[in-house]
Amino acid sequence: MKIAFITRSTLYKVPGGDTVQVLQTVSQLRKQGVEADIFLTNTTIDYVAYDLFHFSNITRPADILFHVKRIKKPFVLSPVLIDYSEYDRNYRKGLAGMIMKKFRGVEYIKTVSRWLKGNDCLQTKSYLWKGHRRSVREILKRAALLLPASVTEYEKLKELYGIEKDYVVVPNGIDPSVFYPDIKDRKDSSLVLCAARIEGIKNQLNLIRALNNTEYTLMLIGAPAPNQKKYYEECRRIAAKNVLFYNRVPQQVLAGYYKIAKVHALPSWFETCGLSSLEAVAMGCNIAITERGYTKDYFDNDAFYCEPGSPESIYNAIHKAAHSDSSQRLQQKILHHYTWQNAASITLEACKNIISG
Repeated sequence: MKIAFITRSTLYKVPGGDTVQVLQTVSQLRKQGVEADIFLTNTTIDYVAYDLFHFSNITRPADILFHVKRIKKPFVLSPVLIDYSEYDRNYRKGLAGMIMKKFRGVEYIKTVSRWLKGNDCLQTKSYLWKGHRRSVREILKRAALLLPASVTEYEKLKELYGIEKDYVVVPNGIDPSVFYPDIKDRKDSSLVLCAARIEGIKNQLNLIRALNNTEYTLMLIGAPAPNQKKYYEECRRIAAKNVLFYNRVPQQVLAGYYKIAKVHALPSWFETCGLSSLEAVAMGCNIAITERGYTKDYFDNDAFYCEPGSPESIYNAIHKAAHSDSSQRLQQKILHHYTWQNAASITLEACKNIISG
């Protein structure tokens, strides 16, 4: 079987959770004997050479439509459905914030803006007159199968676009060869990590406000998003001396930080699950995390949830996490069920059923 994974043009230039998802899934599929290749959406693809196609990021439908119209074989879709609307409408600043407060169709505005600024390609010009919703619905109707990362993600997709499709849940995962528990680890209950790209949706500003001049040391690990340098600068400006900034680091280095921290915090305005939260739990950290998104599908009642708009709520969740025993139940759940090997196996089985069906 040969599968082509077609994904956003900025996958490597602006790495995110979907970068890890695609790279790890393809790596694990290859170990299971599948010929799988990754293509950026703005590259030329020999469609005839593949049995099936995999797309991701439904919030970028123009990327997907270009290829969907050209392939003659079935495709599956990992939606990676993220709702930026609360942050965009209520907390984004500057001219972009003013525009998004006044107009509907925020994702359409952002897509066109990236194209006009030269920050991304617009593969399908028909997106300009079809609009965002119509483009997404067209893709959903054509897909052979949806591969959401949780049941809640599928339900949200159905609610937003009014289309029911066959689906198989393919949860996000970790690499247990890198992220694994060690009984020798000695946790520092005053050390709080946040491993994430620094941008508004991840809400580092309120996290900093929550922990400034407290008994905790906050270590922010991540590069600023390319289009949010002002947000990053504001984070640096307001940060007290107990807040430390580190650039994006290799996973092996990140694992070393997880070993000593008691808490990982991710009070985002929206999360599919937070890959860094999965990794942190696998290494014995407690997590303080947003309820916005699909996090409860992964962590149920074993996480410490916070209200992202309230620094007080964020602090309280972190304080409880720092003074609570680690959840062995959640840790074992992550280590045994939420791995990239399992994700690839579920993906492969779904693809086989499509081709044989």
